[in-house]
Amino acid sequence: MKQNITLSLDRDVLKKVKVLAAEKDVSVTRLLTEELTKIVHEDDQYESSKRRAMARLKRGFHLGGLTFTRRDELHERR
Repeated sequence: MKQNITLSLDRDVLKKVKVLAAEKDVSVTRLLTEELTKIVHEDDQYESSKRRAMARLKRGFHLGGLTFTRRDELHERR
């Protein structure tokens, strides 16, 4: 469902936006809609990636399974 919004921009910014839209052969509305949609999509991807990374950290990583109980074992040359 679409919904209209009212947007207040500085005149100079609006002039530049109109020029950008004309260069891309789209309306100002379409230009802003595409850019806002892109921002939301990128944020969704970021949040999804962050959740996956946090889940991996929570599971932990297998680092070879060696455990050292004494300092000399830790620093022993192999």
